[in-house]
Amino acid sequence: MFELLLDRELLGIIGRTLQMTLASTFIAFCIGVPFGFLLERIVFPGKKLVVAINRTLMAMPPVVAGLIVYIMLRRQGPFGEWGMLFSLEAMIIAQVLLITPIICGMTHTSATKNAPQIRAFAYTMGANKLQTQWLMIRELSNEIFFFAVAGFGRAMSEVGAIMMVGGNIRFHTRTMTTAIALDARRGHFDEALMLGAILMIIAFLIQMTGSFLMRREARVDENF
Repeated sequence: MFELLLDRELLGIIGRTLQMTLASTFIAFCIGVPFGFLLERIVFPGKKLVVAINRTLMAMPPVVAGLIVYIMLRRQGPFGEWGMLFSLEAMIIAQVLLITPIICGMTHTSATKNAPQIRAFAYTMGANKLQTQWLMIRELSNEIFFFAVAGFGRAMSEVGAIMMVGGNIRFHTRTMTTAIALDARRGHFDEALMLGAILMIIAFLIQMTGSFLMRREARVDENF
């Protein structure tokens, strides 16, 4: 019975980790990629400052992101009435705050490097603006996939921010990384190593699944 309880708890931790990581990566991807392309395309006063701020945020310490979300969601904070502190939603918000600048900055850098050649080719083919943008996305699809993987890896390995806003509450907000940290402090190194191995296997399987889908799409495009 006790072993079954542990198994259920482990499954809950794994499911919670995947839910948090995939949700935060998806949200950050949907925000970061379009904003990165937009930042490359549009010229406006202060653009260099915006780019510099984003690059600074790419290296934002996790505890700083956690502190910002904590202050915003605490009872005395502007969103305290929502009651989201120490919840899965709060951890997702903290993850999005961490990952979005990374995906945005990498997208902007890649687009800045490759956009002139892609636009020149599209112009010679008589493509309109929408077709040109679609061509750019397709040409940079492998890089964009790598950006998503990088964001996913950052989210999967995060401890500080989610510990601060989630509280590492058993059966509620405990994830694989916070469980590993807790087991290590308790001296339960076998359990910590087991969770670490599972974490790496999950990350590997998701990365390989994404790579397989990308290769399959490339083969379909070649056939057409």
